[in-house]
Amino acid sequence: MIFLTHNYPRFDGDVPGAFLRPLARAVAARGHDVRVVAPSDRGRGGTDELDGIPVQRVRYAAPQRETLAYSGRLQEATRTPGGLLALAGLWRSLRRATRSAMSPGPTVVHAHWWIPAGTALPRQARSVLTIHGTDGTMLGRSRATRWLGRRVIRRCGRVTAVSNALATQVRGATGRGDVVVQAMPVDTSGWGWSQGGGGIVIVSRLTGQKRVELALEAVNRLATVWQPVPCTIIGDGPERSRLEALARSFPHTATTFLGALPPTEAMFHLGRADLAIQASENEGFGLAAAEAFMSGVPAICCRDGGGLLDIVPPSGAGRVVHPSPEAIASACQELLSDPQVRASARQLGERWRERLAPDTVAERFCSWYEEVERA
Repeated sequence: MIFLTHNYPRFDGDVPGAFLRPLARAVAARGHDVRVVAPSDRGRGGTDELDGIPVQRVRYAAPQRETLAYSGRLQEATRTPGGLLALAGLWRSLRRATRSAMSPGPTVVHAHWWIPAGTALPRQARSVLTIHGTDGTMLGRSRATRWLGRRVIRRCGRVTAVSNALATQVRGATGRGDVVVQAMPVDTSGWGWSQGGGGIVIVSRLTGQKRVELALEAVNRLATVWQPVPCTIIGDGPERSRLEALARSFPHTATTFLGALPPTEAMFHLGRADLAIQASENEGFGLAAAEAFMSGVPAICCRDGGGLLDIVPPSGAGRVVHPSPEAIASACQELLSDPQVRASARQLGERWRERLAPDTVAERFCSWYEEVERA
């Protein structure tokens, strides 16, 4: 059993690809021999091990050019000739390594993201492919990516997507009607429930698609029309300096930027939060919103949030609103004023803990692995 991916944690607490780790562990616990093939990072290649699972880090370019993985820059690379050249090197290296890792007997390869992992699948591989989000949106970006994506996705034995919105997008772009929905697992062992008192939390990569600016404007409006509420932002990205400047321009709000944190530290801050805002558009799944509920924290998302609509309810523990500062601020006031909302969030969180339990998710994937192995 091979996991083929461009993101897999490099060490304990590493954020890129962290949601793949509990699935690999749970699949291995069910008796499968799991190996991971992933790219090198700035020259740091070779074989390492996490949780007893061997991880082969594949060299694909000169050390200074090995920047496509772990950094969120993959889409950016497809827009320049130099980036495409580096990406082609990554495809070739991942394919060679996967072919070498395949045993003489039946081996199932689980590719995560159709680009680059899906494109790197050896043709003889029995494969399961999971679409996670950004790779789904790339299907509609140009005729070239749509053509390539169709070829990759239609030849895989089983295709899954992490949300209903994403599955619908993939079905429409590729004509493949049997795409099934399954989110990645979350290991909630040791998690408590939020006691509140910490204000609003935003867990997000700081990019334009995540619309953290919209959330900050809503927090500022909330302070103007109701009362100030402290805001904590967990995550990093190219928009950070601009967002920090914007937050400083709001005199009535106290916003703290913590950067990217290991999961255990992020959970500490969720354990103190009163409310989570996820203002992203066209989100693949919206793991941060699910994690908020699994911590007993109510959450808000926008109507164009894509996969977030699978997670956030329009009433009770959540609100689904128009993407405007006024609508988000109004929803914040409603939820923060409701004494029953924390109990509702906990009830919803308990359901999500069961649904995304690693063994539950691994059981489904193992059934698909066995299906494509028999084919």
